Amino acid sequence: MLPIHFAPLQGHTDDVYRRTHHALIGGIERYYTPFVRVEAGSIRSKDRRDIDPKNNANTPVTPQLIFSSCKELEYLLGEMEALGYTSIDLNMGCPFPLQARHGRGSGLLAHTDIVAEVAAIIKAHAQITFSVKMRLGWDNAEEWKPVLEILNDTPLAHIALHPRTGTQQYKGTIDMAAFEEFYNTCRHPLIYNGDLTTPAQMHEMEERYPHLTGLMLGRGLLARPTLAKEYLEERELTHEEHLRTLRTLHGKLMEQYAQIVKGDAQLHSKMRPFWEYTEPLIGHKPYKKIMKAGNLRNYMNAIEELR
Repeated sequence: MLPIHFAPLQGHTDDVYRRTHHALIGGIERYYTPFVRVEAGSIRSKDRRDIDPKNNANTPVTPQLIFSSCKELEYLLGEMEALGYTSIDLNMGCPFPLQARHGRGSGLLAHTDIVAEVAAIIKAHAQITFSVKMRLGWDNAEEWKPVLEILNDTPLAHIALHPRTGTQQYKGTIDMAAFEEFYNTCRHPLIYNGDLTTPAQMHEMEERYPHLTGLMLGRGLLARPTLAKEYLEERELTHEEHLRTLRTLHGKLMEQYAQIVKGDAQLHSKMRPFWEYTEPLIGHKPYKKIMKAGNLRNYMNAIEELR
């Protein structure tokens, strides 16, 4: 069995979700925060709350940083060290144009000069354990090659690869030929990320690529929060068990978010994304009813009708 890492998704996997998922379900080796970035010269207050160690107690969490320059990275590292973090993940994979077109995330992969400077910063911070999450490139599926040459000579705990380009976002097919080339070239522990939605797929990756050191799941875990546990325990839950788990997790999250956001409309808006990826698990009609509920009362009624 391979260790399972929970990939971050903005708007979904905040500190409340991570804590609750870890306590209620588990099966995760490490959770990663949604990327922390510099905005107007500092870290946003919502990001500071998310990475505050007090809000991540008893949860195996690593902050993920996104940056377009070494100046931004150095600032962020200083802030993380001040909070006591000794494990940092560097985002070289974000596919969203708002970030990538400014040279962040997968947009950084075309700038090997900056990647080389990042490698030097990593080497200069020996007290921190670094990892990298990346894609094949921004708009060129071979941009990873010169980047990996640099990273292969850089001390890293692991690299997590999603074998798509940034411009693909989450569309189109995974490039397994490119992944295999990366797999055979990478000198670091390698974690596979991308389109894993069932325990069977996870076991297939484990058998097909025996030198993998982990699997990273994001949307698959939001769609099926017990996915890692089912894989590790080699037991798939029944439909009724899935629905019961979803309702329980949703209820625990709602209790905590109700203490943070004010008013029914805000709480409804906060909870609605919980179901965004669950349609394959709960069915089309229940999914539509939940997502189209216009207020908190109708929303809760739709959840109670889940069968």
